[in-house]
Amino acid sequence: MLNFNFQNEGPLKVIAGPCQIESEEHAMKMAEKIADICHEVGVRWVYKSSFDKANRSSVNSKRGVGLRKGLEILEKIGKTFECPLLTDVHEPDQCGVVGEVVDIIQIPAFLCRQTDLIQAAETKKIINVKKGQFLSYKDVDNIKVKVNECWNDMFMVTERGTMFGYGNLVVDMRGFPYMKKLCPVIFDGTHSVQQPGGLGESSGGDRSMVEPLCVSAVAQGIAGVFLEVHDDPDNAPSDGPNMLTPDAFRKLITKLKILDATVKQKL
Repeated sequence: MLNFNFQNEGPLKVIAGPCQIESEEHAMKMAEKIADICHEVGVRWVYKSSFDKANRSSVNSKRGVGLRKGLEILEKIGKTFECPLLTDVHEPDQCGVVGEVVDIIQIPAFLCRQTDLIQAAETKKIINVKKGQFLSYKDVDNIKVKVNECWNDMFMVTERGTMFGYGNLVVDMRGFPYMKKLCPVIFDGTHSVQQPGGLGESSGGDRSMVEPLCVSAVAQGIAGVFLEVHDDPDNAPSDGPNMLTPDAFRKLITKLKILDATVKQKL
């Protein structure tokens, strides 16, 4: 069960895990690695992974283990490692059953304007809305109103880049001060370096840019970072070019923790 809140002025928190749930064995292995690293570094963390990657580039792409099996695996991870859980939903009728297992329900970026889905916030779980690649940061105002209409003020938004022409994303740093006035802000450092459709039937990316973008975002004084982590990203079924190895993850969050403490000491 989630036992802490995300606050822009509070210590940086980490949301981490592989892009999709590949199997129980792999998910448990990754959760153990991430738990050990976060405990070593001294940051509080949430385990994330998707039971279904419904918005893949190609019909041939692997999507995950499905709702029922995925929730069983997530529940086991939560109990084993005593960690909060996050996963995404794609249809309103998924929200109730997902909310029985996870602490944070995530609305995918491509679905961030779907009113019925967003208003599944009536589950009273924390709602993390990925800001769509096609939205201005000022459009987050409208998303917040939709969530609040369901009497849920447990809302946060994740910046994950904005389309820059075809097959590329940029991060507009002007958005962080604006969105921080509305809600806790998370920065998705791995999806922000994605190159949508860059590999034809799948997205490309440049993981070498994860660190500089995360440093720039954390310097704004935000609530947390969202990082996808995989033990073999080059052979992962989805988002491999963006994901970090456990060693790279350890080095990055160590640096970000120090930066975050320095920035917030001066705010």
